[in-house]
Order: sequence, then C-alpha cells, then structure tokens
Amino acid sequence: MSRADRAEELFRKGYNCSQAVLLSFSELLGVDFDTLAKASVCYGGGTGRMRLTCGSVNAMFMALGLLYSTSDGSPSNKNEMYARVQEVAKRFREKNGSINCGELLTGKGLKAETSPTSEVRTEGYYKKRPCIGCIRDAVGILEEYLAENPIA
Repeated sequence: MSRADRAEELFRKGYNCSQAVLLSFSELLGVDFDTLAKASVCYGGGTGRMRLTCGSVNAMFMALGLLYSTSDGSPSNKNEMYARVQEVAKRFREKNGSINCGELLTGKGLKAETSPTSEVRTEGYYKKRPCIGCIRDAVGILEEYLAENPIA
C-alpha cells in the first residue's frame, strides 16, 4: 500500500487530516504511532478546527522538524527549517491554491465552519470535501521533498 493510500485509509478511519499525513510517515520519524497521533490531533481542521493552516500542511511541517531539525535552538537551524517549511508550503499552495483550510473549503463552495465539534463522517462528507486530495497531495509533496533532500 502506498503512503498516500495509507494516509487516506487513516482519514477514513476517523483520524484527522494532520494525523493521517503524519502517521503515514511514522516508520521514518523515530516516534511511535500513539505519540504522533496525540501530537498531531490538535492541528486538524486547520488547527483546532479554526480553519487556519491546513492540518495536512501542518503535518508536513512537523515531519520536517522531526527529520531535519536539531534541538539546540541555533539560529542557523531555525533558518534552515523555515526555508524547508516555506518550500513545502509553496508546493502545496501551487497544487491547491492555498495552504489555508478555510480557503480550501470555501474554494469548493463549502462553509468554513469553526464549531469545535467535527462533522459526522459519511460517504457524502468525503465526496464533497477537498480533504482527501489535500492529504494525498501533502504526502506526495513530502515524499518528493525527502527524495530530493536525503536525511544525513
């Protein structure tokens, strides 16, 4: 099963967009599945369902941090990480028109509802929303980035 298929499967099982993307990379990240699921849950729905940065995009950022950053707080590492984040965000924006969850939803003619209660997942839910496409795009972008930028 491809990583994008795994991410979609996780999303369809009830994990949010951020969890689905991050968890599809769990074997590379050096962090156990449960910890990744807990760390990424708050980023679904555009960060806590506030419709800010798409959770799929936030998951790419978290993966980059786990794979490429140091823990020393150095300015050079922060600058390197900011450049990495901006690169994958640019790629996602080029494919989807935005990295903002609310804009991704309204671009599909949907309301960018910010209630803290998520919608019930039905087949209609999956068909009308851009989420699965965003999840699959985020996984593909991150895979491409990792292939271009091998981890030392």
